[in-house]
Amino acid sequence: MLTPQEVAAKVQRLKHRNMDRDRRMSDVLAVRQGKMQDVFFGQFSDEYPKPLIANMVDIAARDLAEVTAPLPAINCSSSNMTSDAARRKSEIRTRIANHYANKSDLQLQFYKGADWYYTYGFCAGMVDIDFETDTPRIRLLDPFGLYYDKDRFGNVTCISQTIIMDVESIIYQYPEHTNKIKQKYRGQNANVAMIRYHDKYQDMIFIPDLDNLVLSNTPNVIGRVLVDIAERPTVDGQARGQFDDVLPVQMAKARFALLQLEAAKKSVEAPIAIPPDVQEFALGPDALLRSNTPERIRRVPIELPSGVFAESSNLERELRMGSRYPEGRTGQIDASIVTGRGVQALMGGFDSQVKAAQAVFARFLINLIGIAFEVDEKVFPNDRKVIRGTDDGTPFELNYTPSRDIKGDYTVDVQYGLMAGLDPNRAAIFGLQLRGDKLISRDFLRRNLPFSINVTQEEQKVDIEDLRDSLRNAVSQYATAIPMLATQGGDPTEAVKRIADIIQGRQKGESLEQIVSKAFAPQEQPAATAMAPGASQPLPPEMMGMVPGAAPAAGSQMVAGPGQFSRRTDLAQGGSPQMSQLLAALTGAA
Repeated sequence: MLTPQEVAAKVQRLKHRNMDRDRRMSDVLAVRQGKMQDVFFGQFSDEYPKPLIANMVDIAARDLAEVTAPLPAINCSSSNMTSDAARRKSEIRTRIANHYANKSDLQLQFYKGADWYYTYGFCAGMVDIDFETDTPRIRLLDPFGLYYDKDRFGNVTCISQTIIMDVESIIYQYPEHTNKIKQKYRGQNANVAMIRYHDKYQDMIFIPDLDNLVLSNTPNVIGRVLVDIAERPTVDGQARGQFDDVLPVQMAKARFALLQLEAAKKSVEAPIAIPPDVQEFALGPDALLRSNTPERIRRVPIELPSGVFAESSNLERELRMGSRYPEGRTGQIDASIVTGRGVQALMGGFDSQVKAAQAVFARFLINLIGIAFEVDEKVFPNDRKVIRGTDDGTPFELNYTPSRDIKGDYTVDVQYGLMAGLDPNRAAIFGLQLRGDKLISRDFLRRNLPFSINVTQEEQKVDIEDLRDSLRNAVSQYATAIPMLATQGGDPTEAVKRIADIIQGRQKGESLEQIVSKAFAPQEQPAATAMAPGASQPLPPEMMGMVPGAAPAAGSQMVAGPGQFSRRTDLAQGGSPQMSQLLAALTGAA
């Protein structure tokens, strides 16, 4: 573990290394806050101290963040997803991972995180330990004043974060250092800069202005850095925001707008030229001027070069090109609305950067959720926890123990989906084409949908729906066999009663499977019942005529048909007839 002096020296080295990055971050923050005059001194007049154009940098950053911020589908896959036990374990870990995201309010945090990513070039996330709820929480950190270091493999080795807090708040949180803090600031409630340093050995908070006074120093019980960084790809490895290079263009556009306004003002307030015969004239609206040549009375025109308006369009185009923000996002579409090819071309640059950001955030979330799994298992190994939530609108409750249900498996799959970036129509066709040619499985397609679902539970629902449809079709076929049974001299009373029981059960709100199981439940047979040759159980009266050597039931006839011999053989070997056999006997179909 490093001493406070060693930590302070390391933090200073990190600050010195990132001086250029801090300057760029300060400039873009000031422009987004509408303080462009603080970045470009002397470019605005006292009459117009602020720019008179829309803040394109802020508009583009917010729009990009809102498009990128929606969370992807978070699933935990097992090495063997064919067995029910593996799928059940995968479902439990999936719900735990989504519980971390919900408990941390990741969806709301990601709107800020995506904004920081585009504005500053990186976004940092840290897993904190909440001992009140015994749950790891994922928290996104403000990149302003945050420094980090990496090893040669790209893994974060330490971070340093500057925290600004007033004196009273510091004394309230750390009362054991009250005397030293009050002695330094002597009753002034000034803002104090604290430094939080974190690595795999320790988590330290100290005040540099108080001779590196250590407020807190906690050993890292996990033994690894609980931080990950989502970096925007750059050429030189330094964090660069998307709008660092377009600030001068934004300033030039704002300055040009001021010049155009000044030219319009001078054109309106230009001096009036009058002919020599006008001796006196009045000023103001509806003033009368007497002259022999009134057509010569006019304001002196101000000639503007023809390239002025073209230059304004050039600046607008350069600003959009530099910020990679197409005109299609603001509704200014000059393309065919029939084929959509022109619209797709205009949105190409916007979609590509969103996809690149989603790829970075997917790896970012995989690392953070994996850290949360490890923290949960190592800090709360034997705690029995309860998760409550909803899956596809259905509430659920899950009990889990980290040591048993996580069991060293910290892997997680984060997918924005195969259909990410496609419109709904193309996404549906694309997925169905892959599934129709058996290139992918249903499970894989469900996990890559552009919205989050519980894959295992959804598969169970689909199976239940298919089986219920099959059962409903079987009952319908059973009902259609009643007229044939009646025409052949059989007694349809039992069949009609069963159909009526099913209808009444549905009217009462019972499930189809429960009603059918009750309606077709085996009935107790009287003791004196004919036995099939070699059979161990008596046959029902309505099936007496189906077995060789058995007397047919009264009023019943045997209907010959395909597969009848096999049915006789099955019944002769014992056992109650199945519903399909009853239907086949009634309809004469296999």
